[in-house]
Amino acid sequence: MQAPHKPKTYEGFRLRGKSTTRIDSFSDIVFGFALTLIVVSSAVPHTFDQLRTILLGFYPFAICFGLFIFIWLAHFNFFRRYGHHDSATMWINFALLFTVLVYIYPLKFLFTFAAGNTSSGVFSNPHQQRDLVIVYGAGFAAVQLCFAALYGNAWRKRHPLRLSPLETTLTLINFWNYIGTASVGLLCCLIASLLPLSHASEAYYGFFLLILWGRTHALISARRVRSARARTAPEDLQPLPHQM
Repeated sequence: MQAPHKPKTYEGFRLRGKSTTRIDSFSDIVFGFALTLIVVSSAVPHTFDQLRTILLGFYPFAICFGLFIFIWLAHFNFFRRYGHHDSATMWINFALLFTVLVYIYPLKFLFTFAAGNTSSGVFSNPHQQRDLVIVYGAGFAAVQLCFAALYGNAWRKRHPLRLSPLETTLTLINFWNYIGTASVGLLCCLIASLLPLSHASEAYYGFFLLILWGRTHALISARRVRSARARTAPEDLQPLPHQM
């Protein structure tokens, strides 16, 4: 039986992920391994200069850690909401975990470079700054598209999952939200490709469109959520029978 203090519904979803599964445990191991890869150094410094270098490295580590927390929370929320582990969900999850592992070093390099903790001569030719923007934008988009695929598959399985009208609407809202954020990443890649090499790094400003997209999507979605909630029977807003 579920502990009384644990929520049985969350943000309109009846929680179907009752307990930790093997796919959850495997995913947590991969996320933990990913975090160890971005740690600056595991060796104890022997000089103050070495200590200073390590401390300066914690700035990009903190940013990377924060981004991975957001990814982990999105992953956790999905499996808590649906508790679905069909073959499509597993393969999409594997693709997400693979993308996260590949994304680690470009992400760490970018924020280390932005913090000024790299030595001179980081780029051997002008094209590499453009390539860095494209690699980062493509990696960001790939993570978002994996989440979009997870929610798209959940919507496709809405009848076996017994999704209420509200849950079905929220699933589509999440799907389009991730499609939108992925589009911003791909747009930054396109902008970097079109700009002159000397201005390619300015494509990073395109990520500020995430704020505009988030606000616009929230305003559009609010009306749909209200309509879906009105069409949802009161019993479909209650926890599922196995959660009672």
